[in-house]
Formats: sequence, structure tokens, C-alpha cells
Amino acid sequence: MKVLIACEFSGTVRDAFSKQGHDAWSCDLLPTEKLGQHYQGDVLNILDENWDLMIAHPPCIHLAVSGARWFKHKQVEQAAAIEFFMALANAPIPKIAIENPISIMSTRWRKPDQIIQPWMFGHGETKATCLWLKNLPLLKPTNVVDGREQRIWKMPPSANRARLRSLTYQGIADAMADQYI
Repeated sequence: MKVLIACEFSGTVRDAFSKQGHDAWSCDLLPTEKLGQHYQGDVLNILDENWDLMIAHPPCIHLAVSGARWFKHKQVEQAAAIEFFMALANAPIPKIAIENPISIMSTRWRKPDQIIQPWMFGHGETKATCLWLKNLPLLKPTNVVDGREQRIWKMPPSANRARLRSLTYQGIADAMADQYI
């Protein structure tokens, strides 16, 4: 299967699919952090390259409800973020999963098909993650664990905070590679 992991620089989800034998590519404006097939550039330029599956992680900075108090000051940026999200949702790809936190897309477009947590996939943390799905099943938990810590939410300000908050947990990446076939 030809798989596009949109807006991923870490290579985590890409590598999970590659290990399963898929022709998996990550794409981001940033270079990849791990060696592997990676297109550095605008994902909108490669959406029509006959992908079978896309898992997209669009930036959430202007969409997540955790930043709602700043929405009135960034209406232009928010409109652009919604347009980008919808371009991914409407891509000519048969199977699509779009991942984002609790966001305005639930009211601007539609409610997510599923909300997952890292603790459902082997990581003792909380981080509500919405999945909007097209022709894909709901993810089944693979390793429910105790220890529901809010590590991501409690991260102090730093130069790397946004990067660290955006990383996909390995257990979720592996579940996607196992179940989204």
C-alpha cells in the first residue's frame, strides 16, 4: 500500500507503516528527524500522487480549543488553518485519517469519528486525540495501561514545546499500521 503521512517530521508513523512492508512517505515543511522516505515541502503539492492511505497531522495551533482565548486575535490564521485541514479531508485519497486535538473542526466541519488516548495504546498518559476517518475502522485499543498522567498539558514553555507536543506516541503509530490496512 502507498501511504502518505502528512505533516510528520518525526518519521514515527511512517516507520511503523514501513516496518509492515508498505511504501510509506512522511511529508513536512521540516526535514525528517529519522532517515527514511520523506518529502520536504508542502503536502498539498503531492496529494494527487495515487496514495492509498493518508494519515494527516495538520498543525493545531489555530484550531485547538485549548487556545480559544486567542481566537479573536488570529481570525486570518484560523481561516487558513481550516482551509488547510479541509484540503486534507477532501484529498483524492481512498482512505484518510486526520488527527488533531479537541478543536473547532468539530463545529466547523463535523464531530470526529473517534477520540483516543495514549493510555489505550501502552502509554500511561492523557492526551485526547480526535480522529476524523474516511473508509477506515475505529482504532481498537491495543494495550490499556494505568497511570493517567497529564504530561503533555503540564509541559513548561520552551523552544521545543510545540515539537514535543506534536509527536505521535509509538503505540498509536503501531496500532494505525496494524489496523489501517
